[in-house]
Amino acid sequence: MAVIWQRRVGSDRYEVRSAGRTRRLYTNGVFHSQYNPAAPVTGGVWDLLTLAAFADPAHMHRALVLGVGGGAVVRQLRRFLDLEVTGVELDPVHLDVARRHFGVGPEVRLEQAEAGRWLEGYDGPPFDLVVDDLFTHDGGCPRRAVPADGAWMRLLARHLSPRGVLAINFISRREFRACGWHADARLRRRFPAGWTLTTPLHENVVAVFLPRPLPAEVLRRNLEAVPELDPRRRTTRLRYRLRGFAVPPEEAAS
Repeated sequence: MAVIWQRRVGSDRYEVRSAGRTRRLYTNGVFHSQYNPAAPVTGGVWDLLTLAAFADPAHMHRALVLGVGGGAVVRQLRRFLDLEVTGVELDPVHLDVARRHFGVGPEVRLEQAEAGRWLEGYDGPPFDLVVDDLFTHDGGCPRRAVPADGAWMRLLARHLSPRGVLAINFISRREFRACGWHADARLRRRFPAGWTLTTPLHENVVAVFLPRPLPAEVLRRNLEAVPELDPRRRTTRLRYRLRGFAVPPEEAAS
């Protein structure tokens, strides 16, 4: 891919690379975002985060994306569901790249802030979807910027509508199993069930925490209404695997 833009800020190096209409954002060599308006489904992790909105698309109106990067998830949510999206990103260069190179328009509210502080200070209406894609890097390898412990997940849940859905990007299934949901009874009451989504191209696990149990068939039926996401079409680039999870029956009954 050709480098079409680059900048160095202190010790940080940013690049936007292109192949045709595809744009990729790299920060210190770590791949952050990819988007192509002619082929918005990438087969990557961004697809999985967007799929969370299709758990209950009829009630999806407002979305919060924490960790904008180049804006791939923002663009997908706007394209497929036309949601009102707010994006929060710590790195001002990423926000500039999202606007200038990834086509994130003025209809999207972008905030340059640390996610935890922004959430603590936010007093607006709740969101129907919260996407946590907060990553930094360590020695050229991506890692979560905020541990997904009980306190963090409760803070995220505080800004969800009653039917709201929470999606969190984890590096691995092991990291998902260590998240706060597994140890916090309040979180399990708030989200009694969920899905884990994976793609063959990445080791990441996207966990979708649901306010009520939903079978996998619900997601498939909702995706069938969107030609670019319809699993029945051989031309779709969407690739995902889904596993369900839920609180034990005895806990759910208590």
